[in-house]
Amino acid sequence: MAKDFLKKYREKRDFDISAEPFGDEVHKKDEDKQIFVIQMHNATNLHFDFRLLVDGVLKSWAVPKGPSTDPHVKRLAIRTEDHPLNYADFEGVIPEGQYGGGTVMVWDAGTYENDKTNDQGEKISMAEQLREGHSTFILNGKKLRGGYTLIRTRKGEKEQWILKKVDDDQADARRNPVSTEKKSVLTGRTMKEIQKDAEKNG
Repeated sequence: MAKDFLKKYREKRDFDISAEPFGDEVHKKDEDKQIFVIQMHNATNLHFDFRLLVDGVLKSWAVPKGPSTDPHVKRLAIRTEDHPLNYADFEGVIPEGQYGGGTVMVWDAGTYENDKTNDQGEKISMAEQLREGHSTFILNGKKLRGGYTLIRTRKGEKEQWILKKVDDDQADARRNPVSTEKKSVLTGRTMKEIQKDAEKNG
């Protein structure tokens, strides 16, 4: 099932050149576990890739300004192709000329909880929520915590969504983590250090 989801992902990459995962490897994370990852990506423009594990693949959105902890701030989130589960651990440099190109950091990671129920009090699956274009969930990350919502604002080839913090105990309009917290939660490195290590090992 996941292989069909990953068709577009694989068509865009040359895995003989890029160190990005192909997506069929045995991986330590359970496909049914509800994980999320946010990767800082210095491509043509610096942006943040927000990913939720749903149906065994990472459903992905490019968030140009990164997520906010202020419930009054709406962030544009552009839907991108699904990524394989083991992309959640990918940190390094995508070669120039490859799709996306540039340095990638695991900026935040953790688990999420489904926070949406129907009239009978039953959980609505994340897959169904995303199909309907309105999803709410609770992030349990190292940098981001609490409720967030994704709302689709445009359908079609280039789907557009809004990523927004829910006004709860974890909301904080004074924080600006995308500007102040710039180290990897995976390795503790900065973007420059990731790039330097890749050049050294290249």
